[in-house]
Amino acid sequence: MVALPHHSTALSPAGIVYAGVALLVLVGLLGVLMLLIRKFLRREAGPAREGWTNPSTGAENTSAFATASMQGVIEKLRAQEKELARLHVLAQERAQESERLTEEVTRNMPTGLLLVSATGAISSANRAAEDALGIRTLRYRSYKEILGSDSDLTQMLALCLHEGKTIQRGEVEHITPGNEARHLGVTISPIYRTVRKPAPTGARNAPSAKEMKISGALCLMSDLTELTALQKQIRWKENLAALGEMSAGIAHEFKNSLATISGYAQMIRTEAKPGDIRESAERILDQTRALTHVVTEFLRFAKPLEICYETVAIESIVERVTEELREAIPQCTIQRQGTFLELPGDEALIRQALLNLVRNAAEAARAGETPACVTISGTLEELAGRKWQRISVGDNGPGIPEHDLPKIFLPFYTTKAEGTGLGLAVVQKIALQHGGTIEARNRTGGGAELLLWLPLRQEPSPSLFPSEATPSKLG
Repeated sequence: MVALPHHSTALSPAGIVYAGVALLVLVGLLGVLMLLIRKFLRREAGPAREGWTNPSTGAENTSAFATASMQGVIEKLRAQEKELARLHVLAQERAQESERLTEEVTRNMPTGLLLVSATGAISSANRAAEDALGIRTLRYRSYKEILGSDSDLTQMLALCLHEGKTIQRGEVEHITPGNEARHLGVTISPIYRTVRKPAPTGARNAPSAKEMKISGALCLMSDLTELTALQKQIRWKENLAALGEMSAGIAHEFKNSLATISGYAQMIRTEAKPGDIRESAERILDQTRALTHVVTEFLRFAKPLEICYETVAIESIVERVTEELREAIPQCTIQRQGTFLELPGDEALIRQALLNLVRNAAEAARAGETPACVTISGTLEELAGRKWQRISVGDNGPGIPEHDLPKIFLPFYTTKAEGTGLGLAVVQKIALQHGGTIEARNRTGGGAELLLWLPLRQEPSPSLFPSEATPSKLG
């Protein structure tokens, strides 16, 4: 017999292991699935076990429950969404109200406010700052452009932005675009923000460091021009009182001595024959007359003024002063124009003040290259609720040197060879005693102009200066 070949179907050991593992996994999955189905059916069909005969009831309850649960969740989400929307609108309204309140406070605060960014642009400014600087539309402009690169305020802001320096109660002089001088009090402080520094190279898990960086500067400013002028005039009155008390006696003794010297000189001139002795006596008399004039002017300036108030017609005083100086200085043309009203005051003192102003202007005009001319102008001004008579005396002379402008009203300060330096000082004293003021400035077309302000009505406690007509605001 021929043996047929036998093909063995036995699995290898590895195949048996794999088949056993697969069978166990399948059995386990079936068991878990059965347990889940059993628990679900018990939970859903528990209340209706007595009616278990209908197999479709559990499925319908399950679908209804799932639908109701989903609807409940959706309703809750919608309610929460509405509440979140309401809270968001409320937060926006509060933020807008806070922003409006901040803007109102900033806009109406009496102190000027400038907020300058790190790049030098003005990001915020209020009306008080615009009034103090005399400039409109400050926002989004460079502070160096509007203040000038060389101004004191520009240098202070640059120190704050670049070095973080805080400036408290500083005082600066500012010139407006209208060429008005303002005395400003400023406080400047830097604004910082926190920035993260990058981690060092190679230190992946190292915490990033923080540092403070300057993001801008806050500048608060106040216009102290009026206060400075008031303080200056108060000091001036105090100095006048002290000077009068100290020098009145000395000047009186000088006058007595000068009278004695002049008497002896006159005797020598009368008794001496023509020659050197008589000429020397004449020179002594000339010098004593000049010195007596200086002492008399000084006494008039130093002693307290006793004002006898009466109704003074300014126009008639201007006419008399004009005619008198036309005869005394025929080389100078004197013109008058404008409105001159009546006001309360001492006629003799006001006439003396105008005479000194016009004579001083005529002498300055004669020093110019063109024919001498003096113009007296009168205008009515209303400032800070009060009415003022403004008298302007202008000339076409060479003008007043800038370094002399702050000094021309000081006693004994003069640029003339034969001047006493008391004429304008007396004018200022008379103006102050009448509740007014006197200011000097150079005219744009050449020459100088002196402005005398006198109130049209005396108040119980007159201010030393018009509150709106400070030296930098005289028009």
